[in-house]
Amino acid sequence: MTIKVFGHKSPDTDSTGSPLIWAWYMSEHRGQPAEAVLLGEPNTEAAFVLKKWGYERPAIISGVEAGEKVVIVDTNNPAELPDAINEADILQIIDHHKLTGGIETKGPIDITIKPLACTATIMHNLMGDNAAKMPEGIKGLMLSCILSDTLEFRSPTTTDQDKALAEELAADLGLDLSAYASEMFEAKSDVSAFSDAELLRMDSKEYPVEGTKFRVSVLETTAPKIVLDRKESLMESMKAVAAEDGVDQVLLFVIDILAEEATLLVPNELVKTVAEKSFGASVSGDSVVLPGVMSRKKQIIPALKL
Repeated sequence: MTIKVFGHKSPDTDSTGSPLIWAWYMSEHRGQPAEAVLLGEPNTEAAFVLKKWGYERPAIISGVEAGEKVVIVDTNNPAELPDAINEADILQIIDHHKLTGGIETKGPIDITIKPLACTATIMHNLMGDNAAKMPEGIKGLMLSCILSDTLEFRSPTTTDQDKALAEELAADLGLDLSAYASEMFEAKSDVSAFSDAELLRMDSKEYPVEGTKFRVSVLETTAPKIVLDRKESLMESMKAVAAEDGVDQVLLFVIDILAEEATLLVPNELVKTVAEKSFGASVSGDSVVLPGVMSRKKQIIPALKL
């Protein structure tokens, strides 16, 4: 039976590339036939990366069957996984987020959760000597995952290990690291073809805070004006997205990669309270700039309070 390898819903570059990386490793070096799949359409940056390194978009699945063998990467949060995930036969979890809880397995499994910026970096460690056998495409995916998750080392989640590996991979591939990162971020910033609802769900995760359910969305871009010019319609669309997704409120952080700051849209008093209590912000309009805020994992989620 072929093992399915997948990351979280609303797949970004790490949740698109890492399943391909690990499926290659399992198939080639563990003797375990594996297939990378996705839980949704990849974002524009991830689509660019797939094309750049010669990969077709993995199949998109809507669920898993009871007893189906799977490996989960880049998440351990049941809210970001198929509804029936606990009915599957989970063999392994590889992640770099906080332990959420709620996943049940059929027996003891292999779990690796490390405080690194990128799942792909963890995978490189787990491969051991076999990492030297990675083909060019797999190296390219790994480099892309690291650059995306670290925002080219601007994110506070970046570790020396992530940076050193990215630099090593870029050298092996003969790439100018900064030039390639700029190509990726340009692709990520091209959101003109997406509806408001698609933008709000593009890079989005659900988190409860003191009994209130939030969909926490981030849009990382080198051209924040393109998104912020749609501020009014985005805030209006938050109501429908929240209702459809069964959450109380959508929080949208527009991350300016170059200025290294986030703009939080403030459509109502609830979000104003979140901004003031969580980030010590002074809110006087329908948005607020949060200097230095770049990471949902390290700076946004841990700070949220009501």
